[in-house]
Amino acid sequence: MAGPQARARPADRARRVAFDALRRVTGEDAYANLVLPGLLAERGITGRDAAFATELVNGTCRWLGTYDAVLEAASGRPSSTLQPAVVDLLRLGAHQLLGMRVGSHAAVSATVDLAGATVGRRVTGLVNAVLRRVAERDLDGWVGRLAADLDPDDRLGRLALAHAHPRWVVEAYADLLPADELEPALAADNVSPGVSLVVRPGLVEPEELRAAADGPGRWSPFAARAVGNPADLDLVRSGAAGVQDEGSQLVAWGLTRPAAAPGPWLDLSAGPGGKTALLAGLAALDGSRVLAGELAPHRAALVAAGSRAYPPGERPGVVVADATRPPWRGDSFTRVLADVPCTGLGALRRRPEARWRRGPEAVGSLHPLQRALLTTALDAAAPGGLVAYVTCSPHRHETADVVLETLAGRDDVEVVPAATVLPDLPAATTGPDDAFLQLWPHRHGTDAMFAAYLRRR
Repeated sequence: MAGPQARARPADRARRVAFDALRRVTGEDAYANLVLPGLLAERGITGRDAAFATELVNGTCRWLGTYDAVLEAASGRPSSTLQPAVVDLLRLGAHQLLGMRVGSHAAVSATVDLAGATVGRRVTGLVNAVLRRVAERDLDGWVGRLAADLDPDDRLGRLALAHAHPRWVVEAYADLLPADELEPALAADNVSPGVSLVVRPGLVEPEELRAAADGPGRWSPFAARAVGNPADLDLVRSGAAGVQDEGSQLVAWGLTRPAAAPGPWLDLSAGPGGKTALLAGLAALDGSRVLAGELAPHRAALVAAGSRAYPPGERPGVVVADATRPPWRGDSFTRVLADVPCTGLGALRRRPEARWRRGPEAVGSLHPLQRALLTTALDAAAPGGLVAYVTCSPHRHETADVVLETLAGRDDVEVVPAATVLPDLPAATTGPDDAFLQLWPHRHGTDAMFAAYLRRR
């Protein structure tokens, strides 16, 4: 184990970049998947060191709530009594001890060195003592120790600790899934997803992308798997292909599957533009064109950039617009995508810090906006036109409740059953009469995307 004599040693570069990234995530609300790659490139960290730093940051962010409980038990004091930078040091040390194949001596001594190089020598004794206590048990041992303080019948509380999810998220999953699927669903959120690519239809055939990448995807006819950095592929650099989860591909493709008359398409909340780019190619093949609305100017720029490889006549028209006060005419579009803002609970596996960023109140605060955007989408659809209401969340109050509450006040909309839209997806329906689509990481290997397909009468 580390001792006082180790305090003066410099921190290694991988751990230092992980610490700097984590400080920005916890102190500035940055996103780990955005801030870390830039820091690695800036400091020239590649190969095994980059992989180590990435796992250290992502794993720490993912398990943050459980690690905080462990650290409070090990230190005998609330984390709020410690300097935030010291808490982050302890979190990084805890992940090395409990979540990585790093020996106890190396994990403790390296974190002590990091503490001395960043916060100062005055905190190294505290860091050393707390992490020595953490090292006395493995993760299962700590979960058992912490769970002993819970009610013996509190299964959800134990699962929250064991799988590093806030209690309210576990409760939301339990409301949706059979009891025997709850734990696999939580576990799937803690497995980093592989890279999924998508073609821009009409610019490149899926077979060409799959040959250049690592074979086909699992469900989407537009998908390919990638190993390594997708930016190394010529098709991705040129914009003829992009990075997109298969779940996102499927819900967008579903909008194009039922029959509808020719005419303009609308993506009313389009940023950052992955679904827009897929729809633009499919619309061009149908002789149509997409109008993309986005409230934030910088996200509108991303929408335009994502479709840059299409010929000018096939690129989506991009407007900076508030979809709750739309600048477009109603009753005008034959296909409308409403991919609404949500809590992002469906993408926890790729956004490791997201589960700790919001509480259950966020669901209620987003609900009125989600209903307003669905209403805008339905009003924008021409008679006979199709609407897809999409969220990257499985939470009932963001999905089926929004649709059912909105439709209760209308007599001009009918539901198109999801099983008729995407019939080859097993165990992928939810809601009354299994009318809606719900994907899950543990079932389908995709983000937990929801979609309701609706037709304007």
